[in-house]
Amino acid sequence: MVEGESGLLSVCWAADRTVTGEMLGKPSYEPSKRRLTWANGAIATTYSAEEPERLRGPQTECIWCDELAAWKYLQDTWDMAMFGLRLGSNPQAIVTTTPKPLPLIRQLIKDPRTVITRGSTFDNAGNLAASFLKVIKDKYDGTRLGRQELNAELLDDVPGALWTRAMIDVARQNEIGQPWSIPDLQRVVVGVDPSGTKGEEDNGDSIGIVVAGKGVDGIAYLLADWTCKLSPDGWGRRAVDAYRAFDADRILGERNYGGAMVEHVIRTVDHQVPYKEVVASRGKIVRAEPVAALYEQGRVRHVGADLELLEDQMCSMTGTGFLGDGSPDRVDAAVWALTELMLEPARQSLVFG
Repeated sequence: MVEGESGLLSVCWAADRTVTGEMLGKPSYEPSKRRLTWANGAIATTYSAEEPERLRGPQTECIWCDELAAWKYLQDTWDMAMFGLRLGSNPQAIVTTTPKPLPLIRQLIKDPRTVITRGSTFDNAGNLAASFLKVIKDKYDGTRLGRQELNAELLDDVPGALWTRAMIDVARQNEIGQPWSIPDLQRVVVGVDPSGTKGEEDNGDSIGIVVAGKGVDGIAYLLADWTCKLSPDGWGRRAVDAYRAFDADRILGERNYGGAMVEHVIRTVDHQVPYKEVVASRGKIVRAEPVAALYEQGRVRHVGADLELLEDQMCSMTGTGFLGDGSPDRVDAAVWALTELMLEPARQSLVFG
């Protein structure tokens, strides 16, 4: 961004002037301070996406976020940068990145305040070696990787994903494009996926809290995603609040993380809440696969108002692992809830029937 062939030191010329006639020119660069200074007094400071806490405090008028989709701590770094983007009359951010199908990228594209400009590798052909262009065109033109890396296309579906956008669309609305209505529900459960977080101040994962019900029609309905990043007392109260708000039958919590920690937290908030401990004897992907199969069979509906982040996580779950940012906490909680409603009764009937 600074010293590269297309960096600021290369593209800013000594004779440059702004539209007002003010000298801009080539900035001076102090690597030890990570700072560029222009003749007109403008200052730019560089930061690493691997150190989001460094952005806690500095204030800016403009931010340039390069290769956003490749940031190691994507959401944390973006959030810290946005908190400081508050100077001047119209603070703005510019993002230059390969458009990978990550939740934050999708949110930015959907935001009506975002102005989108696209460019392909071939638009830059005048600055690239002809042999390079021929090789990449022969090898990648028309491929999924080529569409993303060369043509700047946002490809929603991840190869090998357990859930696709088409499956989510079917779960969201009926044949005429209307949201599904909710029938009388036989059972409602709250799935909880724990993490080691102490709250917002640490780098732990969120606590997945998802509410689902089974209708009299035999279909499962995802009702709400109350996932949060709070202290044990905070997320325990949130889980119990979800239980009460949806008149649930019980709360489900995974035992493997921290032993009986989840039950202890729930019981501390309300010792009368019906609670069931579930044990992760299999990996996340193996547990998720039969739930994804329910979607393929059209046996799950999405009727909650705020399920977008959960759906993004679902579409990042592949047969080889989770390709999204952080942990699939929301998906794990949903898998526990849907397994309890739709798969456990079948297993019990096989054993006892």
